Amino acid sequence: MLLRISLIVAILAGIGAGVVSYIEITDKVPALVKQRDDEKDLKLAKIDELHKTNAILVKTTFELKQTKEELAETQSARDKAIARAEDQTKRADELNDKLTKAMQERDDAQNQLAAYKATDLTPEQVLKLNKNLKDAYAQIDAINTEKQILQRTLTSTKAELGKFKGENPDIMLRADLKGKVMVVDPKWDFVVLNVGEDQGAIQDGELLVSRSGKLVAKVIIRSVQKDRCIANVMPGWKLAEPVEGDEVIPAHPAS
Repeated sequence: MLLRISLIVAILAGIGAGVVSYIEITDKVPALVKQRDDEKDLKLAKIDELHKTNAILVKTTFELKQTKEELAETQSARDKAIARAEDQTKRADELNDKLTKAMQERDDAQNQLAAYKATDLTPEQVLKLNKNLKDAYAQIDAINTEKQILQRTLTSTKAELGKFKGENPDIMLRADLKGKVMVVDPKWDFVVLNVGEDQGAIQDGELLVSRSGKLVAKVIIRSVQKDRCIANVMPGWKLAEPVEGDEVIPAHPAS
């Protein structure tokens, strides 16, 4: 009998312990499930963040490569512009030397001609001196023309070089450059002018447009041809609509 009672008590105690364990486990399961889910969500978030970081890294690497290529191209263009400017400056110095020599030869020929006219020279000698003088003048004119062309090219090259250096110098145009508006496109704000490379127009040079002595607009040259150019109206400078026949002069004339 005692044994049966002990057995029953043991069974009841086991059942009680099982119930308590079950209750404890039941209480912990939701917390464990939540912890598992939180850890899973955190892991997924970290994976997603890693993917985004990798994508940003790939994009940044690509952009860095592009930037390096663009920098190399810019440096190459800058070096070429510097070389052109140096070459044109050297050529301008050579032309100045030639011009000085030609003018000296002209003066010598004039002095000789004046001296010889006071002597008993033959007509043939006088004609030869006259021809030498004309040749000297022709050479001077040719050098002056080449010098003007080179000066325009040098000015344009220096302006281009200024862009690479981060500078924005005003492009000086010939003080005697004057022209008129030939064509107007109000939709796209550009005009065609009757001055071009031969008259001293230079790309990126600025011109003032006037009518009857009053300022109408300010334009910047974008494309230059031999005897005409195309210019855009500069924002904030259109006081009135340009029309055909309006006059243009340099905004920054060379002294």
